[in-house]
Amino acid sequence: MPAADEQQLITEAKSGSHEAFRCLVERYMKQAYTIAYGFVNDHHIAEEIAQDAFVRVYEALASFRGDAAFQTWLYRIVTNLSLNRIHQMKRRREERVEGDHLEMISDNAAAVSEDVDVAEHIERALHELPTLQRAVVMLRHMNGLSTREVSEILHCSEGTVKTHLFRGLEKMRQKLQFLRAEGI
Repeated sequence: MPAADEQQLITEAKSGSHEAFRCLVERYMKQAYTIAYGFVNDHHIAEEIAQDAFVRVYEALASFRGDAAFQTWLYRIVTNLSLNRIHQMKRRREERVEGDHLEMISDNAAAVSEDVDVAEHIERALHELPTLQRAVVMLRHMNGLSTREVSEILHCSEGTVKTHLFRGLEKMRQKLQFLRAEGI
């Protein structure tokens, strides 16, 4: 979308145009959902996060100064909501485990069936990464954002983004080495 067209929609939405805001939602909903899904790996929760992100955008649109691109601002909101949801889910899981006195079983111990396709292996390896590494790999490679944009979204330096990207991709390579051995 041309920057001028997007800026016009933002200006109109700030002035109270529901139609302009609806256009922004339609343009970015799929990307917001994709980012959220990449974090939480659950369609229903990803939809909730994407919708919640647009509610927050709507509520805060008047304060949007345009220092960053609208897309970057939205992705930051989606990322923060996703990270918050991951932390909530971990706390709930830990509380259940403590309450039931169950043993924790490592995700890495799960057996991988031979009929699972490569995409599922890649997705599994991605979701086994630590949260920040997963965020960087998703935003940088799956959403095609620049290192600078990722650093703005995650509120960290470009060097930190590059470090997490390198480490995340290296961990994924190690986890997926068996695919080469099997000739896949």
